[in-house]
Amino acid sequence: MKRPFSFKSSVQFPIMIGWLILLIIPGILFVSDLSLFPWLALDSFAAETLFWITSTGTAPYGVATVLLVLLLGYQRLERSRFFSLFLAISLSMCATLGLNHYLKPYFSEARPNAVWLEQHYLLNTDSFYTLTKVERKEKMTTAVNRIEHANTELTLAPLIKQHWQHEVGFAFPSGHTLFAITLTIVASYYLLLAGNLWIPGMLFCWSIAIGFSRMLLGMHWSQDVLASTLIGGVIGLISLLVIHKTFPFIWSMSTKLVPQLIKKNQ
Repeated sequence: MKRPFSFKSSVQFPIMIGWLILLIIPGILFVSDLSLFPWLALDSFAAETLFWITSTGTAPYGVATVLLVLLLGYQRLERSRFFSLFLAISLSMCATLGLNHYLKPYFSEARPNAVWLEQHYLLNTDSFYTLTKVERKEKMTTAVNRIEHANTELTLAPLIKQHWQHEVGFAFPSGHTLFAITLTIVASYYLLLAGNLWIPGMLFCWSIAIGFSRMLLGMHWSQDVLASTLIGGVIGLISLLVIHKTFPFIWSMSTKLVPQLIKKNQ
């Protein structure tokens, strides 16, 4: 049987270079000790645009993003490679969600917007993060509604206010960045194998935009995005390696089992 998936250096090189560039951007901010929040006016069109970008990595819209990538892959890949892509994305997304769920309470890092609210006497992060999620949303709603009466020039657009009220968990790691980097690494590999350049390029730019949106909207620190970019890349590469090792067996089983099931149901 012809092996439908194998690692090729011609594809590995652009993937690794792209991953390195994605690491450099938050890395510079981290080393320089620069914070992008609250640099951007959060009642501006730019802020609302970033909200829609970040929403592509937020449930349930993140599911639509994965389905769109799979659809594009289905149109451009042969059947065996698309099946391999599907398995690699499924594996990497499960690993990303599980790791994100475990690490957030482990590090218990407050988000930049919560720290900012505390600095303006609108929130107490120590007590805030001991509350249930529902109670945190209520506290955050009260805090953002009091911003206009505080001694600050910051104003939140309705969409940003809604986003702050919804995102009340811990900061580290950035789940959105993990999601974007992992999906980009995995999908780009298969699409580059098929000779497609523009979709990996779009995914690369989208990953950068996701990282910036998380920092500019006050959801994450630069170290969150940096670490999540590193972890997301590792998850993506490990997922590709696992599928590379197991796919010939899975594909062989599926090509035998599916025809048998069809014949049985006829």
